Amino acid sequence: MSRYRFQLVGLMVLVSFGSSWSLDIRAAAAHSKSPNIVMILVDDMGYGDAECYNSESKIPTPTINQLARDGMRFTDAHAAGPLCHMSRYGLLTGRYPFRTDVSRWPNHPLITSHQTTIASLLASNDYETAMVGKWHLGFEENGYDQPLPGGPVDRGFDSFFGIRASTDIPPYFYIRDNQAVSPPTDTIESRNTKGWSAIQGEFWRAGGIAPGLELQDVLPRFTDEAIHVIQRHEKKPSDQPLFLYLAYPAPHTPWLPAKQFHGKSGAGMYGEFTMMVDHMIGRVLSALEKANMADDTLVIFSSDNGPVWYEEDVARFGHDSSGGLRGMKADAWECGHRMPLIVRWPGTVPAGSVNTRLVCFTDFLATFSELVGVELSEGAGPDSISFYKTLMGQSEPDRPTLVMKSGNGSMTAREGPWKLITQLGSGGFSEPKRIKPTPGGPVGQLYNLDDDIGEIHNLYAQKPEVVARLSEELKRIEHSGSSRPVHHAKGQ
Repeated sequence: MSRYRFQLVGLMVLVSFGSSWSLDIRAAAAHSKSPNIVMILVDDMGYGDAECYNSESKIPTPTINQLARDGMRFTDAHAAGPLCHMSRYGLLTGRYPFRTDVSRWPNHPLITSHQTTIASLLASNDYETAMVGKWHLGFEENGYDQPLPGGPVDRGFDSFFGIRASTDIPPYFYIRDNQAVSPPTDTIESRNTKGWSAIQGEFWRAGGIAPGLELQDVLPRFTDEAIHVIQRHEKKPSDQPLFLYLAYPAPHTPWLPAKQFHGKSGAGMYGEFTMMVDHMIGRVLSALEKANMADDTLVIFSSDNGPVWYEEDVARFGHDSSGGLRGMKADAWECGHRMPLIVRWPGTVPAGSVNTRLVCFTDFLATFSELVGVELSEGAGPDSISFYKTLMGQSEPDRPTLVMKSGNGSMTAREGPWKLITQLGSGGFSEPKRIKPTPGGPVGQLYNLDDDIGEIHNLYAQKPEVVARLSEELKRIEHSGSSRPVHHAKGQ
């Protein structure tokens, strides 16, 4: 029944606005079934890299800018955590990553077989589900000449082509479904780039690599694979919708821009590689157009966490990858987890709109559930709050308290404009990472982000009542199995 929900909406609009009947008939026809969904997640791209988020950006991003003109741009969207594996776990499961041991990812799957994911939810509602790109959520590893259980095809995806983690974390090899295309039997030496920090530039670690694999080919290869998924879907005789999760491992290190982008950015090789990412996204969107799928496709663009971009980089290039936020990747400060998020769905999501609602990556599971017209089962997406009505241009209640863990273990609670961090320091990569409290001084941080987006003025000592309230709510959410309101869960 949920597939015909949009037809009913279209007919209601016809009754109310008969003069625009031709437009409404087209809209009703376009949305008579659930839309295709293409979710594009880039890696380590800052809030201030895209020009549509930062007018002073030194990086041309025409594709992302056009997405913003055609869709809804969120200004207060957050990853589920400020590191790659944390972020992806929350995105796929609707569960805060502090609720599991994310350190297990190198050898074991983080997502259990009984957990609902955005892929398994959509697959159970008639979607073809495909993933291309960086997994970084673990496999049950028993040698790379053996099958790799616990990955995408065991967690809701019909197909997978990608890599186990980042292109600076060995071993380096492609995986098709649950098997290495070619095991990493060769070795590669580590690389660094003069003039950049130890974890910037053409940085990768030494280790195993599949014969013939070139790291600079990974980004375009994934684009080709994503286009192939779209083309293959176009040729299918059924009207089954497609869910494509394209997880690019860029502009994460190693920064390996193609020659056509050299010298084109004002932010050095990082900017050039980000331009290449923008170009690759453009190729995927063009494939949707060529397949006549663009009007029926919900496109989602975001980044998994903040950038590796230091204050000396800002001074050297005049480019602020943080877009005025404090910190960088892994931090509890805003740059670690506040992400660009753009959603385009022609004729449904208001074009050219900007939304200030607080959202989290964990919220996509509940949002997709509402989109297809089903309720989440009990226990699924325990930290997922739908923002479907927001996408439709409607108002809905503010999101409840958002909680996350930083790279070194400090906890953060966000409620309205208030943000509590349970320790002093960045909690991640930025210095100072951790500051010992002085006698009688504050032991944590409290900021009013409406007045202080740069997190400069610590109000921890001045607002004890806010600290107490957020601390209590943080403790409740940490020790409960769910932060989702009871009425969202089926049967409750």
